[in-house]
Amino acid sequence: MKIAIYSQYYTKKTSEAFAILLDVLLREKISVCIEKEFLKQLDEKVRNNTEIQSFTELDKSFNLLISIGGDGTILRTITYVKDLNIPIVGINTGRLGFLATIQTDEIEEAFISILNKQYKISERSLLSVETSPENKDILEANYALNEIAVSRKNTTSMITVDTLLDNEYLTSYWSDGLIVSTPTGSTGYSLSCGGPVITPSTNSFVLTPIAPHNLSARPLVIPDSTEIELKVNGRENQHLVSLDSRIATLDNNTVIKIKKAPFTIKMLELLDESFLDTLRKKLLWGEDKRN
Repeated sequence: MKIAIYSQYYTKKTSEAFAILLDVLLREKISVCIEKEFLKQLDEKVRNNTEIQSFTELDKSFNLLISIGGDGTILRTITYVKDLNIPIVGINTGRLGFLATIQTDEIEEAFISILNKQYKISERSLLSVETSPENKDILEANYALNEIAVSRKNTTSMITVDTLLDNEYLTSYWSDGLIVSTPTGSTGYSLSCGGPVITPSTNSFVLTPIAPHNLSARPLVIPDSTEIELKVNGRENQHLVSLDSRIATLDNNTVIKIKKAPFTIKMLELLDESFLDTLRKKLLWGEDKRN
């Protein structure tokens, strides 16, 4: 079995989690590859361990990618996994952790279960984007697991986001921006802007305006077969488009076309995990803090 490990930051929490994880994997004779930049941050003993290799890109020889960090770290891992169908599992050393669900004190038990194939796979849909004219920053990785958002740049003024669904005009949002979210992303940026929570297996996307001045504007759930076209205008000549945590600058009147990506991301989950259980715990549903 060949496993890749990725993390963005080497913090105290990350260090503790990584040490436990590495001990389990090497004890079980697993082939371990660590992302090159992350490996540089590790201590000399790990860097000089001949049992450990490094990677800058993944290929189909990998069986699993382990992310150590928060949900943002998992979002970064998809730029490595792409359409290779390599399952991803997250160890949570961040905050909320809707995607990274394994806690540090659960690592050994969790990975023994995983190595014994006691897990399930949750397939997550992604968004893809094309722009006209093309943008080189977007072309490098033109997909997002959580959301694609357009927003204002270098101004406190609103922008106007002309929105078409399957070539039919929907509306022009006067707002700070617009979020197009997947079910996975419905618990992220979209949720903080008043969007609904959507279970991961739902075949839907959601449009969530950011601070709309159209007071009747509300989040809109649409089929994930819908092709979305956006065009932004405003007082500034440019605006921002973000794909999860990656940001590019576009000129106004650029045509942005968003649709469902032709591949999915496979999230590995333990058998006793469920989205509803995670939702209840993370959002403290059913708990009354007044008592």
